[in-house]
Amino acid sequence: MTAHLPARSRLVHDAIRAAGIEGDIVVLPDAASTAVLAAQALGVEVGAIANSLVFQCDGAPLLVMTSGAHRVDTAALAARIGRGKITRATPEQVREATGQAIGGVAPTGHPAPLETLVDEHLATYPEIWAAGGTPHTVFPMTYDQLVALTGGRVVAVD
Repeated sequence: MTAHLPARSRLVHDAIRAAGIEGDIVVLPDAASTAVLAAQALGVEVGAIANSLVFQCDGAPLLVMTSGAHRVDTAALAARIGRGKITRATPEQVREATGQAIGGVAPTGHPAPLETLVDEHLATYPEIWAAGGTPHTVFPMTYDQLVALTGGRVVAVD
């Protein structure tokens, strides 16, 4: 059933199934490494794309699941959560933390759980889409499922 999926996407598939999420991982014909490209490929609003952005904060990776319609205000977010400076992770730091490459980072399927923040704006969509471990794979879920899957803290990110 998952043999057609890349190895990273099979890990994501197993994690979402273990969390009770029934949506299937969809393999897109073209890479959708940005929220705009993913929204175009799926025929949904860009805000319904749950971007997985990896940052560094207080010496550790921080995963921010944000609506494709938002930009993360790192200074405001750091103040909001009472933490030190938040900076964008390097591609190497992203791969080390998630096992996945930028443009395809899923909210799950990582070598170890990541502290996660979830954009409250994603709750306005009945269905959201996230990367499935590669730039060519995505999967649907609800906002509540995303929060449960990641164990994320709900915040305003912009």
